[in-house]
Parts: sequence; structure tokens; C-alpha cells
Amino acid sequence: MYKKLFIPGPTHVEDEILEAMSMPMIGHRDSLYSDLHGDVVKKLKTFLETEERIYLSTSSSTGMMEGSLRNCVKGKALMTNCGAFSRRWARIARANGKDIDVIEVEWGKAITPDMVDAYLSKGGYDTVCITHNETSTGIMNPLEEIGRMVKEKYPDVLVLVDAVSSMAGVEIKVDEWGLDVVLAGVQKAFALPAGLCVVTVSEAALDRSTQVENKGYYFDFEVFEKKAVKHQTPATPAISQINALNVQMDRIFEEGPENRFQRHQDMAEYVQDWAREHFDLYSDEDYLSHTVTNVHNTRDIDVVKLNEELAKRGAMISNGYGDLKGTCFRIAHMGDLKVKDITWLIEQIDDILGL
Repeated sequence: MYKKLFIPGPTHVEDEILEAMSMPMIGHRDSLYSDLHGDVVKKLKTFLETEERIYLSTSSSTGMMEGSLRNCVKGKALMTNCGAFSRRWARIARANGKDIDVIEVEWGKAITPDMVDAYLSKGGYDTVCITHNETSTGIMNPLEEIGRMVKEKYPDVLVLVDAVSSMAGVEIKVDEWGLDVVLAGVQKAFALPAGLCVVTVSEAALDRSTQVENKGYYFDFEVFEKKAVKHQTPATPAISQINALNVQMDRIFEEGPENRFQRHQDMAEYVQDWAREHFDLYSDEDYLSHTVTNVHNTRDIDVVKLNEELAKRGAMISNGYGDLKGTCFRIAHMGDLKVKDITWLIEQIDDILGL
């Protein structure tokens, strides 16, 4: 049975987007593809408020996380761990032999500018890695404040951002906030099928890449750049998904970016108000995510059984992640979901649980 997804990705995909992926195939070195690629990049630059380059990578976001570390970390990097997905930065860095330090905070808490400042003030770092939205805990880190602080006080330190579950759901001003690499898979707030990653790359990040050895090939920024100036990709791209992204960008501008961001906030507030009334919020109230809510399971309900019942009604939510399995459950509210979808879901949960 078809289920509408209220999980932190992949997210629900509208029929118009699926139809866009059924386009006739074109050659990836054809001018038709170059025109398509150029159109998508232009729209993304406007949306993300950047004059810098944007690459389209046929990969998961994790692949481009590894790529950005291999391109940008020349000496020592600072990692910021606040949950299951933010700690991936450190795991990837260690797997690639990078020298790192790690800021660790309790799950449910956020990374703050003061924490980052305290480490960077010691000197010796050339890169800092941030996860904007931590889906395992429902926390959204203060990216704007961190980015501005780093660029003001440590201008030679590159800021790499995992915006996987925030980009296209909340405002991100890449240039104004001083962000050097910002990456996201399209299967979350962009509401497309998985398999494509959007990444912004600053001039400083590209320059750093020219100074780093042993970057590999597939994610080498220099290789990307040689093709990007021609509105091309180094290897065969996911043409159908890029066409769908082009259509989705038109839909985003038709809705209006500010309206889209407000819709995400409205959905988040609805779920969070419900969670406070019937359960509790696991996450720090000062840093709640706009795209996923982590509900503290204070009623000790059987989350697996709840999902089984929801499946019969055509919906799916997420259990808690890792150590939080059963202790929490997560409701995502991102992409093309509307407030009416969220109210319907909550009505189903209330009915099943007898709330």
C-alpha cells in the first residue's frame, strides 16, 4: 500500500515531479543538457543567495561530505558533534586520515558560536564542519551566527555545511553568512527522489582545493570546475533528476521562497504544540528544527505498532534514531507537505492512541 512519508527523508514526491523524471533521455554532452544544467544552477544561485559556483553531483550527500573534506582540509579541521548525523563528519575525516578535533555536546543540545569560537581561538585549524539540522535529535544549529562569527574572527578558516535536511526548507544565505561549502541531497526538503546532491563552493574553497593533494577524482572540485564553466559535469549526471529539480525550482519560486519557509515553520509549530500537549519535546526549545520534530515518548507508546497502524491508513513516521529508538519518535514536516497533511497525520495518531 502506498504510504505518504512523514520521515526525515526520502520525503513525499508530487506527481508533477515524478512526471518530470519521465522525460525523453538526452545526451549529457548535448547543448540541450548544457541549457538544462545552466538553468538549474542559475535558479539555485538565486534561491541560495550566492554568486559563487554550484555543482550538481550524482551521489548521496555523504559522498560530497567526503569530497568536501578531501578538497578543503589541508591541515587540521574542527568537527561539531551534536547527534548521529553530525558525527559523520568526524568519521569521514578519520577514514581519510585527516587531523581533527571534535566538539561534543549532549544529544538534544545545539552547537553554539561560543563553543566554536573557544576552539578556533586556540589556532591551528583551517576548516570547521557544521551540520545545520540534526535529524536524529530535532535540533537546528544557529548556522547564520556561527558562519558570521567564523568569517569575522577567523577569515582563513573554511566553513563546510551539511544542510541535507534544511536546504529548501529554511532560509540559507550562503554568501552573506560566510559559508564556503553547503551541500544537500534533493530527497529531503527539495522533495525529489534520492540520488542527487547540490553543493555550493566558494572561491576560497576552490583555491584551497588547488593546494591539497590526494583528493581522489570523482569529487575533486578542480575537475568539477572545468566542466561547470561549460554547464556540464565531469561524469554522466542524473539527467532525469536534474530535469525534475529544474521543475521543482520553478514550483518553489511560484510558491515564493518566503512562503515556503513560513509553511515549514507553520508545520513545525503545529507538531511541536501537539507534542507539548500530549508528550514532550526531546530537543532544546531554543533550537528546534523547522523540518523534523523529535518527540520524547513520555507515554511509552509502542512506536513500531503505531507505525503499523499508520501504514494501514497510508502514512509513515520515524522511530527514534540509534540510542533514542523507542525513547523518541520523529515526525518530519518538509518538502511539499502542507499544513493540512500534518493536521491529517496528527488526527490519525490521536485516533489510534485514543488521545
